[in-house]
Amino acid sequence: MPYWRLSSYYLFYFASLGALVPYWGLYLQDAGFDALAIGLLMAILAGTKIVAPMVWGAIVDHSGQRMPVVRLGAVLAVLGLATLYLTDGFWGMALTLLLFSFFWNASLPQMEAVTFNHLRDRPTRYALVRVWGSVGFILVVVALGLALEQGSLAQVPLWVLVLALGISVTAWLVPDSAPPEHPTAPAASLRTVIRQPRVLAFFAACFLSQLSHGLYYTFYSIHLEAAGYSSTAVGWLWAVGVIAEVLIFLVMHRLLERFGARRVLLWSLAVAGVRWALIGGCVEQLSVLIVAQCLHAISFGAFHASAIHLVHHIFSGRTQGRGQALYNSLSFGAGGAAGSLLGGLLWSAVGPLVTFGVAAIAAVGGWLVAWRWMDRTLDRH
Repeated sequence: MPYWRLSSYYLFYFASLGALVPYWGLYLQDAGFDALAIGLLMAILAGTKIVAPMVWGAIVDHSGQRMPVVRLGAVLAVLGLATLYLTDGFWGMALTLLLFSFFWNASLPQMEAVTFNHLRDRPTRYALVRVWGSVGFILVVVALGLALEQGSLAQVPLWVLVLALGISVTAWLVPDSAPPEHPTAPAASLRTVIRQPRVLAFFAACFLSQLSHGLYYTFYSIHLEAAGYSSTAVGWLWAVGVIAEVLIFLVMHRLLERFGARRVLLWSLAVAGVRWALIGGCVEQLSVLIVAQCLHAISFGAFHASAIHLVHHIFSGRTQGRGQALYNSLSFGAGGAAGSLLGGLLWSAVGPLVTFGVAAIAAVGGWLVAWRWMDRTLDRH
């Protein structure tokens, strides 16, 4: 398995996320956009995840060639982001984010499928590859936070552009890997799989989980800055969450093998509800915020590892790419976009306490759906 080549891709991909998610909202605010405009613009980043992964997933599942799509998407994402320096205003920013995120979001689901194909009979080891993405996120979120203490927010797009170039380079280093074929046991069609009640419930829980995270990703930094925290403090609080995520990834294969993916998913959704309540109600108390950020290990890290593990088992053969794409589209895409839009509508009208309260309700709703309709056979995976 090309462990270090796979890991380097994840490192750069999530390093770019470390520059984009915590600081792009602040960059937009500094550029003069109001809360509703920020919510709309950030929703584009999530909204393209609804369409792009499904379009590119269908192409690669029919061709069987995944890495050419990953490489092309990485190059076009760089070019899309570069249009920022040629446009102006709300619509110019919207166009840039649309072009960049359409190709940026197209690549990751296919890389996830490639990674699992390289892992073969050791899918629980996925977290040991994905952990390097968390390392990249930590390094950049702290470094950029420090840089912003001395410089302006105008440097944020340049950081994202440089890291996007890193994604392009590492994508060319990863060899392709076809899914294992099982001619004696042909895989069910995609339509047959997604019609199962347990699969519908799984995707509904993923949507609600990422809706709650969408509110957090868009407005957490703004929430902290309004409470008087410095850019360095904002960066470190983001980093604390991802450091906790790294630690959970290191033991995730053991948790999945012992408790099963469904049970871990349920824990994650319950903890997310608690986390959003703490962030919304206790922003003035740094110790509580640190505890809440440590819960990121469970609310996101354990959730994502268990969810993607389930996707790998639910979708097999030539449905792999579309299965991964569907997970990204419905959770990070539709859920994240809904969270950003909802946050944009709520933030100025009702304030952070109610906004994060809505996030908590969404996470608990996801727990109820998963508990009621995801059957216990999924605990064996």
